[in-house]
Amino acid sequence: MEPSPEEGGTWTLVKRCQAGDLAAFSELYEKYHEVVYRYVLFRMGDRTLAEDLTQETFVRALRRIGSVSYQGRDIGAWFVTIARNLIFDHVKSSRYRLESTTSEIVDYSPTTHGPEQQVLENATNDELRIAIAKLNPDQQECIQMRFLQGLSVAETAERMQRNEGAVKALQHRAVRRLATLLPDGVR
Repeated sequence: MEPSPEEGGTWTLVKRCQAGDLAAFSELYEKYHEVVYRYVLFRMGDRTLAEDLTQETFVRALRRIGSVSYQGRDIGAWFVTIARNLIFDHVKSSRYRLESTTSEIVDYSPTTHGPEQQVLENATNDELRIAIAKLNPDQQECIQMRFLQGLSVAETAERMQRNEGAVKALQHRAVRRLATLLPDGVR
């Protein structure tokens, strides 16, 4: 199976990396860094940890770039898979503690209209984060890709290795479940 024209560019970069071209890896890093970082940040809720795990994702990718081969998906899915495994490893480790500092919570808000509005937005973000954590892992991943990363249904389906209809159904069930989990004042 050959890469599609839009995937061909990134897989051309992969082939260049495999031939020892580090500049090609730098291009891959620039293209996928933000996607991986947002994925990790949503899962972990800690900017510093997200930066660390994102960097570790690309370090591991660079070490293993020689073993990756085209399997019908964008190379970004491989980077996200590495990040997901790092997250699982971190959560399983004894060092993991669920905590958020006040400054990080404030940073999530795109606008600040005053302290009262900020408190309300932070409470809403907390409730939403708690509700999302109660979804099953597939629903969490779907919500994160569709609404936080802004991926299309087709892109989400590709990354989750599902068809578009399955992603639409998963998203629908996740949103309905969130509606039942969120308090009345937050919906």
